[in-house]
Amino acid sequence: MKTIITALKKLSKNSPLFRWITRTILYVIRSIGYLYYYLTGKTRPQLIVFEAYMGRSFSCSPKALYLAMLEDSAYDTFEFVWVFRNPENYEFLKQNKNTRLVRYLSGEYFKVYSRAKYWFSNSRIPEQICPRKDQVYLQTWHGTPLKKLGYDITQEGGNAMNNLGEIRKKNDKDVRRYSYMLSPSEFCTEKFKSAFNIKGLGREDIIIQAGYPRNDFLFKYDENDIKRVRKALDLPLDKKVILYAPTWRDNQHEVGQGYTYSVGMDFDRLQRELGDEYIILFRAHYFVTNSFNFAAYPGFVVNVSEYDDINELYIISDLLITDYSSVFFDYANLKRPILFYMYDLDFYQNNLHDFYIGLDDLPGDIIQTEQELIAAIHSLDTSTYYNSKYQNFNHRFNYLDGPDSGKRIVKGIIK
Repeated sequence: MKTIITALKKLSKNSPLFRWITRTILYVIRSIGYLYYYLTGKTRPQLIVFEAYMGRSFSCSPKALYLAMLEDSAYDTFEFVWVFRNPENYEFLKQNKNTRLVRYLSGEYFKVYSRAKYWFSNSRIPEQICPRKDQVYLQTWHGTPLKKLGYDITQEGGNAMNNLGEIRKKNDKDVRRYSYMLSPSEFCTEKFKSAFNIKGLGREDIIIQAGYPRNDFLFKYDENDIKRVRKALDLPLDKKVILYAPTWRDNQHEVGQGYTYSVGMDFDRLQRELGDEYIILFRAHYFVTNSFNFAAYPGFVVNVSEYDDINELYIISDLLITDYSSVFFDYANLKRPILFYMYDLDFYQNNLHDFYIGLDDLPGDIIQTEQELIAAIHSLDTSTYYNSKYQNFNHRFNYLDGPDSGKRIVKGIIK
């Protein structure tokens, strides 16, 4: 089966029609495979499968929940399975108790989902996978949203891959599988109910409002963690760190390549203006596949797009620059400066995504030109940045976050 799938993928790259045919064939093959495992096996009550960003990393709330269970002797007899696209990069996890790895979309992947009592994922899993009545699917999601999601999107045509009807159909099919969905705040609970059509499907009881396990580390890290991460990235000790983490644009997509991203910054100018004092960590959204010439800015721009856990980038950063990404909600737990570089604000808001909150509520200044951005960085006063507006933001959105969200949620779900 693996050889057939590989051959079909290669052929599909050159033809949209063949790509559609290939996807249909793959869907059927995987459906048959999952059905076989579903019918020939039983649920194993102490087997848990963890998946983050469709197998792309060891991170987010699934990681936090896993670590919480590793630290608790009550789960010493449980078996933990992590899903990765490149499991060979995560061999170190096998050193942990009762932990094994499977490859994303492999035969073993579908087998594990058919047998595991508990599924912990922060993004959509394949449509072929359907839980038995005795299986528990915890959808942790991956952030507090600024931009509207799912059913709350009203602009047709902003997404390059799916129209509104297709988005909503996929959403409903996914939500019907959830046993629980995490929410970090009353605000998120309200938005998730509408965006995921949870209220419309009559499934409001699935929401667990208990903080985000993904942010536990931001309350527990120490100086050794900072030193470890800086050393791993080979960062000089005499320079401040800017984390630049923009989101992706739904309409920037190329056939055969995937979602792309226009940087929106003149790094030559930034290097001239800021290079003596700062280093920029550039983190592209995991959907984005196009390349940026990092070699042109040695010692100034560092590619951290493939760095697994963004929390480790947060703790070494003196400043976050983002646009419409949800990263700032999490970063705000650190009470450090945030700048919003929204150079395409009018187009984005009117044509791609409107927002859930007023931009006046953001815990940082909105910047629309590069000149303003440079000036804002030069004038930052970190001693007074955490003002009443910033405090009110955290009181509204991050009031349930803390060091032990993962432990609380695990105890509430695993009976």
